[in-house]
Amino acid sequence: MSLTLLWLRHDLRLADNPMFQFESPPEQLLCVHVLDRAWLSPLPGLDVPRIGPARLRFLWESLITLRGELLRRGSDLLVRVGDPVTVVADLAARHGASQVRVRREAGWDEAQASARLAERLGEGVELWQSDGGLLYDEARLPMSVAALPRSFSAFRRRVERDAVVPGATPAPVTLPPWPEAAPRGFPALGKVCSLAARWACDDRASFRFAGGEAQGLARLEHYLWQTGAVARYKQTRNGLLGADFSTRFSPWLAHGCLSARQVHDAVRAWEAEHGASESSDWVIFELLWRDYFHWAARQEGAALFGARRLVPADEPFRAWCEGRTGLPFIDAAMRELAATGWLSNRARQNVASYLVHELGGDWRLGAAWFEHALLDFDVASNWGNWRYVAGVGRDPRGHRFDVLWQAERYDPEGSYVSHWLPHLAKLPPGSARHRPWSVVKEHHQETP
Repeated sequence: MSLTLLWLRHDLRLADNPMFQFESPPEQLLCVHVLDRAWLSPLPGLDVPRIGPARLRFLWESLITLRGELLRRGSDLLVRVGDPVTVVADLAARHGASQVRVRREAGWDEAQASARLAERLGEGVELWQSDGGLLYDEARLPMSVAALPRSFSAFRRRVERDAVVPGATPAPVTLPPWPEAAPRGFPALGKVCSLAARWACDDRASFRFAGGEAQGLARLEHYLWQTGAVARYKQTRNGLLGADFSTRFSPWLAHGCLSARQVHDAVRAWEAEHGASESSDWVIFELLWRDYFHWAARQEGAALFGARRLVPADEPFRAWCEGRTGLPFIDAAMRELAATGWLSNRARQNVASYLVHELGGDWRLGAAWFEHALLDFDVASNWGNWRYVAGVGRDPRGHRFDVLWQAERYDPEGSYVSHWLPHLAKLPPGSARHRPWSVVKEHHQETP
């Protein structure tokens, strides 16, 4: 009896997922997700785990939703905590798998895990790997990964000229049954991480994320068809407060609850009815950036992360993490990140620039902290963007932001900083909230 084992990593959906597409379906299907126990261990120099409570909770919500969809189609899901390669190899051997399927990931650790699995599988067991979740898979790129252009602009010109984005594929209606002897289900989140089980988004958040394919599709429907917010995206994307200034698709894309092609198809369908615009096209533009970071990470391998060992965190870095640098725009953003697991793109660029260029911090520590804190952590986009700001790797120029200028341009009334730093609401709207030290100085000068 033929049995295929699906090792699901960052591809937690059924629609547009090549893992669930079979020319000739197996007689049995075993779907497995393994939370790497190493992700729960403290990072050297940071004393926090690679996966923080916000992202772990979102992951568990996504897995619960995925299991429900699998059960509806006659299958199920097994979730384990441990060393992924060991767990998958042992399951494949115990249940006589003839094929193991896994998605090719951008991360170096994930690629090494796939290579180790290939060595562990028994004779006659096929390791089947595919791309997924992107606009283009490797076979559709108009260049090899090794020949990927050094600049995004060159990459964009090539793919827009020489490649076509395929349409997303529908979810399967039925799936092969679960092996009778195989375990199923997963541990309660509280037994895996009590902090994640208790974690709740701060009440001040403008939007609350919930994991799962259905929730990702609902957000897509809301942003395009219910509100038409996509028509204003180019103008609102640098916003800081509110639910719809940004698409907020990133957590579902990062966990694979949505694919880039699903978003692409939905935007093009919206354009067919309402007309294309700079705003709708900008959403596609950012999906292209996401693809580029993925292929750049695949090209660079371990070099993406710089020196592998993190330097110990010092007091300025800890003040940055905890939002107590004394600069309101930075502190408000870092407190939002800690309280919600999410941060706007504009805020991310500013806090990264401040850590690297003003505090002289190690960009790798900043990237590692984001890996811990972000709901939407994506190894290629996160580490690629930090390298971009720091001026290492593909773009050696570095990108230094004038944080006070940025604050007064994108938060002119100081509404954002006073939202996350309530004591600033006592100050007059405007520059005073971004420069509270100047108000104190003026007060002392005027006091007789």
